[in-house]
Amino acid sequence: MGLARRLVRNTVLNRSVQVAVLLWAALNLAAILLARGHLPFDRPALAGKPFAFQMALPTLGLLEVFLLMAVTYWLTSRRAIPDIAARAPERPLAARETMMVLAYAALGQAVGGVLGPALGYRPFSFHIAGTLVGSSAPPSSGEICTWAVYGFVVYALVPYLWFRRRYTSTQLNLRSTNRMNDLIVILVVGAIEAGVELGTFPGFFKLTGTQLFAGAPLAFGLFLLGTVLPTMVIIHVILVPRYLKLTGSFATTVLLGGLTYAGMHVVEGWQVFKSPDTAALSLIFVVLQYMGPGMVKTFLTLRTGNAWVHVFGYHAFAPHVVVDTPLVVHAFGIQ
Repeated sequence: MGLARRLVRNTVLNRSVQVAVLLWAALNLAAILLARGHLPFDRPALAGKPFAFQMALPTLGLLEVFLLMAVTYWLTSRRAIPDIAARAPERPLAARETMMVLAYAALGQAVGGVLGPALGYRPFSFHIAGTLVGSSAPPSSGEICTWAVYGFVVYALVPYLWFRRRYTSTQLNLRSTNRMNDLIVILVVGAIEAGVELGTFPGFFKLTGTQLFAGAPLAFGLFLLGTVLPTMVIIHVILVPRYLKLTGSFATTVLLGGLTYAGMHVVEGWQVFKSPDTAALSLIFVVLQYMGPGMVKTFLTLRTGNAWVHVFGYHAFAPHVVVDTPLVVHAFGIQ
């Protein structure tokens, strides 16, 4: 009963969780009203699916997120959970660093939004156009490579070098305190997520052996640079410990991690901004599509104290190798 009471207090009765539930319901209702039975997005992988299915998909994904959280909780229940908040500086400095990093990330998004079109590409965000859901105008190899370099330098390399001068690897969640348990979490969570992704997006099975042999490692490397390491550094290395320090709440930190992750995808290749309604729908679906994955990534980091767990358990391989290898194979003309 003690565990049940704690779970209820920290979830159902948590004010942040209650607000998040209301926000989720309000966003879904707003999307239904704005869409009027049709989502205008450029998502070939979902284009043939009924409107009701496309609307339900983010919430169904959220159910899987809760399952993965429960599995992770069980897998880590017998280990010592690292004190992530203790790795952050005192609250005044933590608050300043948090605001600084969020402002820097927003600036990176703004510059990417200008730089991409200036180079003849689409705006650079945390995902290249066509990621996960396909694109009617798939990116070229040059666009993918340029996007990957931009994401790595701006969101991973520069902030890592800045904070590594001031904090240790442990304080940045880059050192494991229980390698065996971390490995178990990676393998179990990764297997579940890969199964779900392969069942939802089976394009991986349509590739030839040569395409898999060449395309899968290339997809791993490009998405590792362009979105996985940037996510790890900006959110899980820097922001997650500071969110927990400032809020003192595990649940609130998970929600903030999810919102931050969604915010880093504010401009996506599938979005449509032709009218106020389509623009609003596009922004709503960024939250619906990415808040859940951002939450489970944050949960993994908080329970293990190791930012690398989310990298290999729920990001680099599934979904970006499992789902996006066909995109890379097409872009690089791998036969």
